Amino acid sequence: MFKKIDSSILFSFPTLADSRRETLGFVRFSISPNLDNNPFDFKSRRKGKRAIRGVKMLWIMRFSGFFSAAMLMVILSPSLQSFPPAEAIRSSHLDFHLRQSVPLSLSDSHTRFLFRRSPSYRNAEQCSSSDSKFSGRFGVCDPSLVHVAITLDVEYLRGSIAAVNSILQHSLCPESVFFHFLVSETNLEAVVRSAFPQLKFKVYYFNPAIVQNLISTSVRQALEQPLNYARNYLAELLEPCVRRVIYLDSDLVVVDDISKLWRTNLGSRTIGAPEYCHANFSKYFTSRFWLDKRFSGTFLGRKPCYFNTGVMVIDLVKWRRASYTKRIERWMEIQKNDRIYELGSLPPFLLVFAGDVAPIEHRWNQHGLGGDNVKGSCRNLHAGPVSLLHWSGSGKPWMRLDSKNPCPLDSLWAPYDLYGHSH
Repeated sequence: MFKKIDSSILFSFPTLADSRRETLGFVRFSISPNLDNNPFDFKSRRKGKRAIRGVKMLWIMRFSGFFSAAMLMVILSPSLQSFPPAEAIRSSHLDFHLRQSVPLSLSDSHTRFLFRRSPSYRNAEQCSSSDSKFSGRFGVCDPSLVHVAITLDVEYLRGSIAAVNSILQHSLCPESVFFHFLVSETNLEAVVRSAFPQLKFKVYYFNPAIVQNLISTSVRQALEQPLNYARNYLAELLEPCVRRVIYLDSDLVVVDDISKLWRTNLGSRTIGAPEYCHANFSKYFTSRFWLDKRFSGTFLGRKPCYFNTGVMVIDLVKWRRASYTKRIERWMEIQKNDRIYELGSLPPFLLVFAGDVAPIEHRWNQHGLGGDNVKGSCRNLHAGPVSLLHWSGSGKPWMRLDSKNPCPLDSLWAPYDLYGHSH
């Protein structure tokens, strides 16, 4: 048969860095025969048969080597594909279940998203030196940080990524902004990290069971999602050292320096938000609410105005001290039995805070750009300067842009979109 055979099976396990370019667990092997003579001498039938048997043995060796390599990869793959878990916080006040977030491969069909990497944004020279470095001593408790809370879920992930990108792009000191992401799914951290490798952020798991039995039906099903109510629990989810936070919805972009909103003077108030006192406040509650003094009496001594809960500055110290989470939950319990409003998470906030809100300039919430909550429609900007564009309502800019039927103002959202392509 073959006089000399030098067969070698070569295994190559790429590093995690290599896995960006190659599929993790790729096995490369080769069998290289070194022949002194030609094994296929067809002048002789006997030599020919030997040659054929030799080829068969060669392929058997190839298959055997491949099978062994595949089995080895099955055994090793869990350790090769492990990444550091997402950071999360366990609440001692409520039964928030900590779930470590295992980053999902960006090609996983569940996410349906692949985002381009955001440019690196650096602090301006006038920013304090501590802003440019995430202090190991203080961490999330660093007093120089601006804290922003946003929810993350698959349906609105594209909007959340655009919101973060807009904040960083317009911040004078982007390295001083710390993001607190509230999630009910545990596979989104890797997507955020891929788009913003240098971002300061932490992921907090919000257990939907906390509010599942408190949520009542609304005019739009999207308003019934448990994650919409996570903002009610920011004081319990975030670390006690975080004394103030800006809460933002996922369907907006910031076109001004977020630190200006951060410096809002709340005075003795717990929350600050743009108020719209010209709006018909009575429409946010049912006739049963207004006829029953047990309910409508809550506004005695107050001059309640509508405000949108998608943009709020919250004093978490005052919130914790007054146990506002329990007050909001109490109104949700009443709603389950007496049907005092039709919208989702907004009315409980109005019941607790309307008439006691620190006013913020309207420029910080040009809301309603998504149209009404049922049909949706194109809206124009309110008169005046703009620092934040908010697509509240049923229409979302990314959906209208993808459908090739956008509203004119959707073009103002598009530059912050880091969406790549769908899987």
